[in-house]
Amino acid sequence: MRFKFSMFPLSAMLRGQKRLRRSLEKALPKIRLPEVPKAPKPRTSRSTLVEVHAFGSNPGRLRMLEYAPAVRREPATLVVILHGCLQTGEQYHRGSGWSRIARDKGFVLLYPEQTKSNNHNLCFNWFRPSMVARDRGELMSIRQMIEHSVERHGIARDRIFIQGLSAGGAMANAMLVTYPDLFAAGQVVGALPYGAARDALSALSVMKSGSRRSRQEWGELARAASGEGESVLPAVSIWQGRADRVVSPLNAEAALSQWLDLHGLDEDAGERETGPQGTSLLWRDADGKTLVEYRLLEGLDHGLPVIARHASQKRQPYMLEGAIGAPQQFYETFIRQRVVAARGQSISSPRSKRRSGRS
Repeated sequence: MRFKFSMFPLSAMLRGQKRLRRSLEKALPKIRLPEVPKAPKPRTSRSTLVEVHAFGSNPGRLRMLEYAPAVRREPATLVVILHGCLQTGEQYHRGSGWSRIARDKGFVLLYPEQTKSNNHNLCFNWFRPSMVARDRGELMSIRQMIEHSVERHGIARDRIFIQGLSAGGAMANAMLVTYPDLFAAGQVVGALPYGAARDALSALSVMKSGSRRSRQEWGELARAASGEGESVLPAVSIWQGRADRVVSPLNAEAALSQWLDLHGLDEDAGERETGPQGTSLLWRDADGKTLVEYRLLEGLDHGLPVIARHASQKRQPYMLEGAIGAPQQFYETFIRQRVVAARGQSISSPRSKRRSGRS
């Protein structure tokens, strides 16, 4: 037997529910349901560089890139880093290892960056006198960036360091020579002495074959650049690859002569150390603090020696991996030791007198 049910009662009930719902919607205030929170945007890398635009008149028309870690340590420290030809500040930052050191140790990194409108190969113009004269050109742009970072981050005047590779190393050397009281120490890698060339043609020649000048002549070129007889000189570390096919090792020897003359150090007084990576010479003051360091690395071509990276990480141009890293050694020998000394002074005496920041 089949049973038949009428659909009328059911349809009537559904129509009644719809009418009731409409009546309730009219009678009650509208209630907004809580919105589903949007997924947060992925955070940028903690080591990302930030461009700073308004840092000064910028006569050299350079870019200013900066990395400031979230957590900074005292004393506030700044490391200025100058890239080589065919490099950018970002590539140097990613490949050199400085980003990790700065993040771990809590100090600020400043990357002046060349532009193609200034030099098609992105080389700093270390060979143009107008670009490396005190308070002019690219040198002045870098000085303005440093002053901006010092004021912005409260950097201690005796905690400013500089490193440069190749053309950036030559420009770093020019900064050290021209503003000797501005820096605590500097490291130049695969670079040239101040005053080695006066134009692009002579630059290519000296890069290949070096330049014949006496130690005193190199020193006089440097003393004339600062414009004043400076009593405060930075410590300097000079790194060079014996197998460098771009910049002759003769240029590192000339840079060493320049700084030994400036510091008034006897060439024969250097302490020689020989190891698997090559030969190093150290000149120290009476307290044992390193004033001049010279490293000649066996088998190293033109580039920055860096600690071997993980296989999955992208390699950057002119970053030469091995067992020793120039950034790490510069930090350990010059930056960290001065941190320890500064903390000791702060405990035993009132705040030390700051260096003057002349413009």
